[in-house]
Amino acid sequence: MAEKNNNSDSVGISMKGCRTNNGFVQNEDILEKDPDPGSSADSPQHCSVAVLGPEEPDLKEIQPYAGMPKEVLFHFSGQARYRVPRELLFWLTVASVLVLVAATIAIIAISPKCLDWWQAGPMYQIYPRSFKDSDKDGNGDLKGIQEKLDYITTLNIKTVWITSFYKSSLKDFRHGIEDFREIDPLFGTMKDFENLVAAIHDKGLKLIVDLIPNHTSDKHAWFQLSRTRTGKYTDYYIWHDCSHKNGITTPPNNWLSVYGNSSWHFDALRNQCYFHQFTKEQPDLNFRNPDVQEEIKEIIQFWLTKGVDGFSFEAVKFLLEAKHLRDEAQVNKTQIPDTVTHYSELYHDLTTTQVGMHDIVRSFRQTMNRHSREPGRYRFMGTEAYGDSIDKTMMYYGLPFIQEADFPFNDYLIRLDSPSGNSVFEVITSWMEHIPEGKWPNWMLGGPDNARLTSRLGKEYVNIMNMLVFTLPGTPITYYGEEIGMGNILATNLNESYDADTLLSKSPMQWDNSSNAGFSEGSHTWLPTSTDYHTVNVDVQKTQPRSALTVYQELSVLHANELLLSRGWFCYLRTDSHFVMYTREMDGMDRVFLVVLNFGESSLLNLREIISNIPTKVRVRFSTNSANKGSEVDALAITLDKGEGLLLEYNTKYFLHHQREFRDRCFVSDRACYSSVLNILHSLC
Repeated sequence: MAEKNNNSDSVGISMKGCRTNNGFVQNEDILEKDPDPGSSADSPQHCSVAVLGPEEPDLKEIQPYAGMPKEVLFHFSGQARYRVPRELLFWLTVASVLVLVAATIAIIAISPKCLDWWQAGPMYQIYPRSFKDSDKDGNGDLKGIQEKLDYITTLNIKTVWITSFYKSSLKDFRHGIEDFREIDPLFGTMKDFENLVAAIHDKGLKLIVDLIPNHTSDKHAWFQLSRTRTGKYTDYYIWHDCSHKNGITTPPNNWLSVYGNSSWHFDALRNQCYFHQFTKEQPDLNFRNPDVQEEIKEIIQFWLTKGVDGFSFEAVKFLLEAKHLRDEAQVNKTQIPDTVTHYSELYHDLTTTQVGMHDIVRSFRQTMNRHSREPGRYRFMGTEAYGDSIDKTMMYYGLPFIQEADFPFNDYLIRLDSPSGNSVFEVITSWMEHIPEGKWPNWMLGGPDNARLTSRLGKEYVNIMNMLVFTLPGTPITYYGEEIGMGNILATNLNESYDADTLLSKSPMQWDNSSNAGFSEGSHTWLPTSTDYHTVNVDVQKTQPRSALTVYQELSVLHANELLLSRGWFCYLRTDSHFVMYTREMDGMDRVFLVVLNFGESSLLNLREIISNIPTKVRVRFSTNSANKGSEVDALAITLDKGEGLLLEYNTKYFLHHQREFRDRCFVSDRACYSSVLNILHSLC
């Protein structure tokens, strides 16, 4: 019985005679030596584990120590003072992870969509034949653009936009394409293009290019096959029977070309007339033929695989014509029909913006979306809507649940031919009042087919017009040379016979005051340089404190770094023949930008009459006049010279977009609020 009791007893540990274990275990392989009888006191004594008797073992006196057996470890780990902290830390860790996950989800849920690359900064449009000549032949080329990418980055540009460079017969300046998959030899080779794309991306920039799907050159292989009625190409173009006797063609109807006279031309080989909205060398494709639509989609995919980040689709309103061939109505009904030869003398209800045209444009968007699935590789789509009414222009944004263009290019400021606060105000408000909710605006000041800003409005308005597009909501778009205030050249000895009026804004870029303005080292240039290139050039202006180039660069930096300019509300204020005024503000920020642009003569302005709660003193954050920059001015009496612009900053808690009288005058494209506590944007406004 005693044996049973002894067997059931716990094992006790006797610590007598034991050496302290500091956590190191002696090597068992070392042989033990007999202790020297004379040094028993100094010799290590081995710990003996004794089996205690039948009495209950006492662990209370034992303290935790390194290397304890598991039986002892379990004894201590079960004690409350060890168990409770351990469990508390575990549950705190679980709770912290859950809180972090919940906070992350909440931040993602309330965060507004990040601006995409085509929204985050300005676009820079280049006419390649006039930007930089690298091979001394007098024509700009792709290698020349690559040479000047460092300059483009100094402008804080985000997107390079290159106009048409496809193989062409030069009619309409590269708009009559002979081969959509080839680079015109004038500009270089496909290898040059691939190198340019790689260099643009290495600089952190994006590239968009022109694509004109409406028509081809009459030298295109498709047209030559269509003339001979070869296979599927028979109906690639718009053919119709017409009368042709004694060298005189009687067209099927009264439709006119954009450049005047009949839009039908007789082809002797096919013995029919083909339709052309532009010149007779540019026959219109038949977009009612599904094969034609597929051809264009394949061309889009071809360039996307080459690395292009987006397209500007030109002349899309001409893609379809009415199936019937009824005459278009005359503007002047009393005019003799045979004398109607100018495009403006007809209403073009049957040859532009036909039902189904937007479906074709949306199909282009769908093709591009298939190449936009990789993170950071969204493909931009813009459309030209030149000459359309504001209502028709807005249709290119698409429908609420059907995506079309990211934006139609806004050329309304380009149409201004005289400086006036009222006219500028009308352009701004017409776009902002008609733009669909949540869509993104854009602003252009020039383009290849329009007079340059300096020649239209005067050089004294270059800075405030650039200031206008950089402080309005949306994407600023700059035509090469506008950043230095280049003007049109004089129409003399242009050596080009086609549509000379559009050549005046295509003169070579003015880089410095050397021969040919630094554009070319050749003996001649395809167009003459402007006579003012000795003073209006990049080299001179980059050293001048308030030159057009310096002002442009500062505005671009300001636009990139200020949330109020990239995401804030826009509220327009007073307008008259002199001033354009508006604010940029954002919920969560305690400051407001007030933009004041003077398009009239020197004037005195009392801001308190316009904004009742504005402080007496306001800070000049930016000025086109260097004397005012960084100073404080009296809001009750501000003097602005002709062509001067001010960006004023003041602190307030009373935003205009919250006030009832301003609600109809305030707009926001991508609503966001700022949290100063978390330093983040959110959408819980």
